[in-house]
Amino acid sequence: MAEQFLLIPGRTSRQGTALNEGKYTEGYIEETSTLQVSPEDMQRLELTDGDQVRMWNEVGEVTVPVKTAKGDELPPGILFISYGDKSCRLMGPDTHGSGMPDSKGLDVFMERV
Repeated sequence: MAEQFLLIPGRTSRQGTALNEGKYTEGYIEETSTLQVSPEDMQRLELTDGDQVRMWNEVGEVTVPVKTAKGDELPPGILFISYGDKSCRLMGPDTHGSGMPDSKGLDVFMERV
């Protein structure tokens, strides 16, 4: 059953380090394609690290593996994914004249695949 969440894409230090090696390296692709979920949501949804989920909104959809966020980095109801191909598929095209689309606080639905 799908549930609604708030997605917060962003940058990570691991993403920056992997970017130095190239966007097509295994490390970069893994970092930008893995969804972090709060420990509480992982437990409640009976998800384990590596499970595949489908995430979508009115703009697009992606299927990605999940991993448990560390400690209290994410509160329940909030999801995190590093900026990259997957997160961009959920961002609308409107840049409001800034050249950058809305990329924070995206309303999404998520369900186990």
